[in-house]
Amino acid sequence: MKSFPKCAIVILTWNGRKFLEQFLPSVLLTTYSNHETIVVDNNSDDDSVDFLKTHYPNIRIIQNPENWGFAKGYNEALKQVSADYYVLLNSDVDVTANWLEPMVELLEGDPSIAACQPKVLSYHNKNSFEYAGAAGGWIDKYGYPFCKGRVFEICEDDYGQYNQSEPIFWATGASLFIRSSVFHEQKGLDEYFFAHQEEIDLCWRIQLAGGKIYSCPSSVVYHVGAGTLKRNNSKKTFLNFRNNLIMLAKNWPSKKIWAIPVRVSLDAMAAWRGLLNGDAGYFLAIVKAQFAFLNWLLFHQKKSLFPNSRNGQLNGVLQKNLVWQFFIKKKKTFSKIVNKT
Repeated sequence: MKSFPKCAIVILTWNGRKFLEQFLPSVLLTTYSNHETIVVDNNSDDDSVDFLKTHYPNIRIIQNPENWGFAKGYNEALKQVSADYYVLLNSDVDVTANWLEPMVELLEGDPSIAACQPKVLSYHNKNSFEYAGAAGGWIDKYGYPFCKGRVFEICEDDYGQYNQSEPIFWATGASLFIRSSVFHEQKGLDEYFFAHQEEIDLCWRIQLAGGKIYSCPSSVVYHVGAGTLKRNNSKKTFLNFRNNLIMLAKNWPSKKIWAIPVRVSLDAMAAWRGLLNGDAGYFLAIVKAQFAFLNWLLFHQKKSLFPNSRNGQLNGVLQKNLVWQFFIKKKKTFSKIVNKT
């Protein structure tokens, strides 16, 4: 690279002292020369801030006055950060030393690329993709997110099958590399979401505005996953289902709104499947999410961020029903579902 634009690695944490202690050292070994590491604390109840002040006095700390969640937590913090690129990094991510260089090179080489993500592997099984992002996010015709290397709960082993850098639909919020100018042009993350799927929504709005989202598998990180809310947590289920419906209603064109009732029906089927399998919490979380979506639709749309343009081309969209492909046709890998093999 002829120049070295500034990158701000911004780690949002809430009661994450153990992850900071475990993974911050790897971040500090980052070899890219022009970067700054910043920790944003979402009003933790533990001793995260004291730990940082004692052991890492040179790291900049931004303290939010309350737990604003992922979306507002980052939005407010990044108003105070000056850099060419932001890296939104989860506190439970172990990075490789040269992880930033490939992503900087990718975006510096193509101004049309607004954001990208590294290859995300499992910290506990380093030969396997990790749930949150894997090798890059896609979405199906009914709005179900999935990844190159992860479909629903099935994570593939990594043997280099997704090592090509290419357009994707969404980049994971666990390690999101994004132009700061684009982040602010889009007014950041939708704060109504609080947490979960807000990065997918942001990537969707970016694409509608003409930007591209890419995978960058030559950059590799290892993610623990579910560090704040466990994957089967009822609150997490509620946020994922509610936010997904809100995202579809905001970003789908009017001619596609017919698909909302279909998606609601598919979610209801998932709820009943959970109940029949003995998971009443899962059932109730989805029911509450659907009523919460209706509440947003009737009373709270003005609190959300809508696309400021709809002229861009969408990449990483599967024009099939992912549920049918996975559960009925028994296709369990990304390549089989998108017919790349």
